[in-house]
Amino acid sequence: MRPILLKGHERPLTQIKYNKEGDLLFSTARDKIVNVYYSHNGERLGTYTGHQGALWSVDVDPTSTILATGAADNTIKLWEVSSGRCIHTWNFPTAVKVVQFNEDGNMLLAITEQRMGYHGTVYVFPVTIDVEAKQAEEPIIKFSSPENKFTKGGWSYLNKWIITGHLDGSVSKYDAKTGELEQKIVVHEKEVTDLQFAPDMSYFITTSKDKTAKILDTKNLKVMKTFVADAPLNTGAITPTKDFVILGGGQDAKDVTTTGSRQGKFEARFYHKIFEDEIGRLKGHFGPLNTIAAHPAGSGFASGGEDGYVRVHHFDKSYFDFLYDVERMRPE
Repeated sequence: MRPILLKGHERPLTQIKYNKEGDLLFSTARDKIVNVYYSHNGERLGTYTGHQGALWSVDVDPTSTILATGAADNTIKLWEVSSGRCIHTWNFPTAVKVVQFNEDGNMLLAITEQRMGYHGTVYVFPVTIDVEAKQAEEPIIKFSSPENKFTKGGWSYLNKWIITGHLDGSVSKYDAKTGELEQKIVVHEKEVTDLQFAPDMSYFITTSKDKTAKILDTKNLKVMKTFVADAPLNTGAITPTKDFVILGGGQDAKDVTTTGSRQGKFEARFYHKIFEDEIGRLKGHFGPLNTIAAHPAGSGFASGGEDGYVRVHHFDKSYFDFLYDVERMRPE
């Protein structure tokens, strides 16, 4: 499984995202630009240029018509995917850490950073999937969490809830229509660093600096599975077709210059989703993995690291032929 190395950024990666069909891969980093590639061969199609600060988040609507980006310049920009033209900008008091379309593509979730006297805030904007349409200026929902800083978030199935991760390791569930807090539980000992849903959105995975990842039920936030690693985790994804999760992280970036790749534990880790056992690792990055995305068809995954590289992996036959010995609880 030889990866395709993409060197389209000069600074650490912050998020990578496949479109719904999986033929396009978008990447954001701290260098103010967004790149888009063909996922099958890594050919770069172009860049989206216009932000004045580091990029934190990216998402594309289900029809691959409009791209949304959130950045440290306190803005969200909407882009025409095919041309790279910026079609709308929303301004905020602080940096935008999360952007995500709902499954219908007609609403955009945004989460801003808690800083400079401003509370972290969740916004929901209506979106018209038409590059010539005028977009709404005001959100239809807006709520804050003064006592707890948001770090990650996403939509549940049927747009029923907004699930958020927090600095104190907790996870919250809000009514997506009213913004009312319905449930909050402490899941991790340290901050939630990533939150990604399964394809059917009935459960999701969280990762944390406390060296664990957990799968939670979306409906009741019950912890269903726990995966224990030997390094802080920055990101995790659920594979669509096999019972695996892929986790990434490593030693903190500030210590990377004094640590080799082996000691820094900069591998992508594969765990069995049901039995919670680690079944393999994949080396490659020369720094912590900051973001992982699974291909929607389950045919591969991509990772972005502190080293500025995106690595695109296409699974070979042995991955799909892999069987797990349930009785002996080890790979067969």
